[in-house]
Amino acid sequence: MIALLLLPSSAVLGQLAAPTPKTTEATQEPAPDPLGRNTPRGAILSFLSVARSGNAQVAALYLSTSLRGADAENLAHQLAVVLNRRLPARLNEVSDKPEGSLRDPLRPDEDIIGTISTSKGDLDIMVERIDRGKAGRVWLFSRKTLNSIPNVFEELSTPPVEEFLPGFLVRTQLADIPVFEWLALFVGVPFLYLLTVLLNSLIDVGIGAFRRHLFGNPSLQNPQVLPAPIRLLLVALVIRWLLSRVGLPLLARQFWSTFVLMLVIAGCAWLVMLVNRWGERYLVRRRPSMSGSAAVLRLIRRVTNGLVFFAALLFALHRFGINPTAALAGLGVGGIAVALAAQKTLENVIAGVSLIADQAVRVGDTLKLGDLLGTVEDVGLRSTRIRTPDRTVISVPNGQIANMSLETLSGRDKFWFHPVLALRYETNPEQLHSIIIGIRTLLLQHPNVDLSTVRVNFLRINTFSLDLDIVAYVLVRDWPDFFQIQEELLLNIMNIVKQEGAAIAFPSQTMYLVAPGSDNLAPTSEFAGRRESERLRDEAGVPH
Repeated sequence: MIALLLLPSSAVLGQLAAPTPKTTEATQEPAPDPLGRNTPRGAILSFLSVARSGNAQVAALYLSTSLRGADAENLAHQLAVVLNRRLPARLNEVSDKPEGSLRDPLRPDEDIIGTISTSKGDLDIMVERIDRGKAGRVWLFSRKTLNSIPNVFEELSTPPVEEFLPGFLVRTQLADIPVFEWLALFVGVPFLYLLTVLLNSLIDVGIGAFRRHLFGNPSLQNPQVLPAPIRLLLVALVIRWLLSRVGLPLLARQFWSTFVLMLVIAGCAWLVMLVNRWGERYLVRRRPSMSGSAAVLRLIRRVTNGLVFFAALLFALHRFGINPTAALAGLGVGGIAVALAAQKTLENVIAGVSLIADQAVRVGDTLKLGDLLGTVEDVGLRSTRIRTPDRTVISVPNGQIANMSLETLSGRDKFWFHPVLALRYETNPEQLHSIIIGIRTLLLQHPNVDLSTVRVNFLRINTFSLDLDIVAYVLVRDWPDFFQIQEELLLNIMNIVKQEGAAIAFPSQTMYLVAPGSDNLAPTSEFAGRRESERLRDEAGVPH
């Protein structure tokens, strides 16, 4: 099981390879050092690589010491062992600039790689920049650090993990990487994850059985106690714990520390997205009648997931020492271009969110939108589907709906009953008064009529009728109910008119004919027959 945390060291060297030295001055760039000592990070990575290959003579060239020959090589070996055992795996934080990190302005040619714990206190592993003539200025391990290395080396008691493994796993290599390191990465980590899956299944079964026994409901399903992102975080926690118990080389610890960091970032981002999805489902179940809420919540969830993923990516780049400023600037320019290209789509989406948030349009509403009349069948983010009385479906962009006058016919809380009753001129005032009283009593006694709105008045003397204005509100919400009550009221009004001996007027005109020298007027209807009209004309002596 110890082999689970070992690392393809060569892969780490490729990942953390010393970058090309950067320009320190506008007009002069230092010549690259063949040993990679132009930067503090390059110096330590190159030293570990050379020490790993067993080239002690070259490893001694990374030391700022007066020792030569075997003594320098032995000191280089001790330094490599101490760094592999004790140096914290934070090589990404070491400066990769030729001038160093410049932490102490009073000592610009010194840089700290890390701090290790010893029996005499903390020891700073330092490198210093030294001028080597034709070789230029290079970074070497400082004399102060090297003076303490022999004592720290004697304190080391934990043997390397390679001593506990079978020899063939250490000696056999694939792509210059020992076999046990490949097994740790591609067998050990998946095995750990499978153990968390098994643990999750056992916990789910146990809690599910307890819930079914507690609530007496055998149909209850097993809960999901350890979802996938939490299992991923458990794997990272186990690896982190094993790293503190197993003596691994520095590059191995650097790789696994980076691997654990990536697992934590991925697990946390995944967990936030999972919680976001749970929240969406909870809100949709809580308010299932809200029209279009599912589409808006889905949009919010996807935008949030995108922001979480982007934040996790930026954090990972920052941990690897990559400046994301250029990427952010490029995304800003690209976002502007996309926004301009998708202007209409964004307009409809924003209008759709506004309509859904304001609940201006809901599924089942009967709308009058300009010349369009129909029932809403679906409210989406981009468009709204309306079924017309002809049973056809029309998709209207939400941006167009937001800019038009919208009349929601089904939003009525009560219906307006407003007929105008036209009575014949033969109706006398007593009959007119009785009809008004009867209609008013009819409306006030009806259970579905709003009593505070009842009004029956003699409106006007019209051209061919005496008009009564009838106003009342019927307390129903559906068209069929209103039509039924309206039919009942109109029939009763007709009965009241008939009982009072009056009649409903119809469009007509009266013609008055008078004979010469006579004051008697003889009225006749304009719509009387042609023969009757001619007869009257003959009697009156009016020429045809």
